Amino acid sequence: MNRPTKFIPFSRPLLEREEEEAVISVLRSGWLTTGKVAARFEAEFAAWVGTKHALAVNSGTSGLHLCLEAVGVKPKSLVVTSPYTFAATAEVIRYLDADPLFVDIEEETHNLSPVLLKEALKKQAGKVSALIPVHIAGYPCNMEEIGKTAAEYGIPVIEDAAHAMPVTSGGRRVGTLGDLGVFSFYATKPITTGEGGMVVTDRDDLAHRIRIMRLHGFDRDAWDRYTAATESWYYQVVEPGYKYNLSDLAASIGLVQLTKAGRFLRMREKIASRYLEGLSDCDFLSLPKNDRRQSWHLFMIKLVPERLTIDRDRFVQKMLENGVGVSVHFIPLHIMPYYRKRYGYKKEDFPVALKNFLKTMSLPIYPGLTDEKVSRVIRTVRKIGSRNYRKG
Repeated sequence: MNRPTKFIPFSRPLLEREEEEAVISVLRSGWLTTGKVAARFEAEFAAWVGTKHALAVNSGTSGLHLCLEAVGVKPKSLVVTSPYTFAATAEVIRYLDADPLFVDIEEETHNLSPVLLKEALKKQAGKVSALIPVHIAGYPCNMEEIGKTAAEYGIPVIEDAAHAMPVTSGGRRVGTLGDLGVFSFYATKPITTGEGGMVVTDRDDLAHRIRIMRLHGFDRDAWDRYTAATESWYYQVVEPGYKYNLSDLAASIGLVQLTKAGRFLRMREKIASRYLEGLSDCDFLSLPKNDRRQSWHLFMIKLVPERLTIDRDRFVQKMLENGVGVSVHFIPLHIMPYYRKRYGYKKEDFPVALKNFLKTMSLPIYPGLTDEKVSRVIRTVRKIGSRNYRKG
């Protein structure tokens, strides 16, 4: 496909002079891996999010894995989550030889349905060892209802808050509403370290376990071993852990990005408002909810099939041909080959997830997207819609 020269990418991180200077400072320090900069990032993130502990990791995926291990997920047990999410949310369940118990979503929010969650737990509660609600696009799940149901069955809640920074719900930061929360700092996320993540919790026992398991099961990290005045070389392996620590290089970017989280949110809110206003009269679209605070990590629109002569895939192709990067969130996991083969799922097993997937695409929304480019996106959506409008 030949794309126009002035192609608008779907996503692009906003990195400025402050991030460059922070990285250079770490390079000149001579200490690149996990050390005092990562520790400072953890402390400042914990203060920002409002939890007792924040533990830096090398990805949101590793954070989810550590959380499941810490709450004691065992082989053959079940972990509830949504099929409408990125691969990482479910794959970490399989890392522990447990099985995902998918629960369908709410059509309007794309988030896990509290009603269907109750029904699922009535049937399977004794086998369920954890619950992972996903805040899709940064729109908060109904954590009040989800939390009540989980508490009724004594099931720990691990929030997949990869999209949800910085968002509040009920006066608290999303990510702090369960037993544990996991943020992602991948390049496309609300703030970035390139690759990275953060686990947050108020529970000392879970934080202690994750701190050990994220670095080979050592009782001391490298900073302690190589900078302490005595016994600097000595450590003990207390568990067979993983290699999930975040480097000081990455943490230095995160420290700067954290100070900009509010500013970045306001920039995304402005773009979302432009989209909502500029597309409000397009009856071939269904626009996202805008009735509570959200991160606008994604701006997901749904096509109205009966008003168009083309399907979602063709609409996406035409957007790309017109120089606008778009994406699709998400391909439901139950239709992926691995899950179909292992668990025998059929497409219709989670009808709302499938229905939303077939109609939904995401428009560019990120700090640094100029007013002119936002206008181009709006014009392109309107043009393709009008040229492929079903009359009569």
